[in-house]
Amino acid sequence: MDPVVEEIRQEFAAHADPEICERSQRFFKEEVRCYGMKTATAVAIAKKYWKEVKSREKQEIFPLCEELYRSGMMEEAFVVSEWAPRLADRYEPDDISVFRHWIETYITNWATCDGLCNHAVGDFIVRYPEHIEELKRWTQSENRWMRRAAAVSLIVPAKRGEFLDESLAIADLLLTDTDDLVQKGYGWLLKEASRKHTDEVFSYVMANKRDMPRTALRYVIELMPKDLKAEAMKKDW
Repeated sequence: MDPVVEEIRQEFAAHADPEICERSQRFFKEEVRCYGMKTATAVAIAKKYWKEVKSREKQEIFPLCEELYRSGMMEEAFVVSEWAPRLADRYEPDDISVFRHWIETYITNWATCDGLCNHAVGDFIVRYPEHIEELKRWTQSENRWMRRAAAVSLIVPAKRGEFLDESLAIADLLLTDTDDLVQKGYGWLLKEASRKHTDEVFSYVMANKRDMPRTALRYVIELMPKDLKAEAMKKDW
């Protein structure tokens, strides 16, 4: 084990609180393994140790991330979510295979999925937009976290008004997905896209609301004016 990983684990263990761990479970349907601490504490520890590893080559840091993921502990996954985006200026096209492997192998809940994808994978896509095609392939995965990742990886750029067509295309591919966490994922993506493209997203909703699960629909329209929300929620078929 790399000494840095060992130090991180020792520090997490020192902060562990069984009561916080028990309370954390209520936010998840699946069982989560955690030390039990405030997210801000875990992030502060991740930032502290980033100072120790940032001078290493990316090819050394990625294996550290994998070692942290292998524990299955949520706070250790949060370290990866904090470190991986800090490597964005060192990303190369083949790194998408690393992210795909991590999601397929280690992601087991929405928090670790969103933590990695909102920033690290999203930053990668902004740098290499041709890999949107990879996200589209993820929508067909049997793994619910791969499908959610396809949507939530575009959250941050969509909020800035970017990738509208691509966001709608991913929503199309996930439209009738039966998994509520996937529905919430693409609903969240379209909600963020609606900040800059209200008319286009509303038109999409109106064209697809017959097939769109209500869970997704409610997410999509959350930021829209009341009159548009009311129109979208009408069952007029």
